[in-house]
Amino acid sequence: MPDRNPIDRVFAALAEATRRAMLEQLSAGPRSVSSLAEPFDMTLAAVMQHIRVLEGCGLVQTEKVGRVRTCRINDEGLSLAQQWLNDRRAAWDRRLDRLGEVLSQIGHA
Repeated sequence: MPDRNPIDRVFAALAEATRRAMLEQLSAGPRSVSSLAEPFDMTLAAVMQHIRVLEGCGLVQTEKVGRVRTCRINDEGLSLAQQWLNDRRAAWDRRLDRLGEVLSQIGHA
């Protein structure tokens, strides 16, 4: 991926359905690359490209032991996305609270 803000890389990675499906699989625990590849109709090279994107943005960590590469979710990468979403939610909650106050004042006028 081009050099971008870390949160941009995370959301760009999450924008692709195959990568989201891989993260769903990994939410149950670490999996080998070949195991991750099973449900997809694509080459192992294409699966590795997706894994490299997920690893590059910090959502996934991989480790190679012998001939087996194992993938696992990186909680820090997910925390980055979660914090960004929480910050947006908090801002909207404050706006909606203020709107509710204004509407309440108008209703009592």
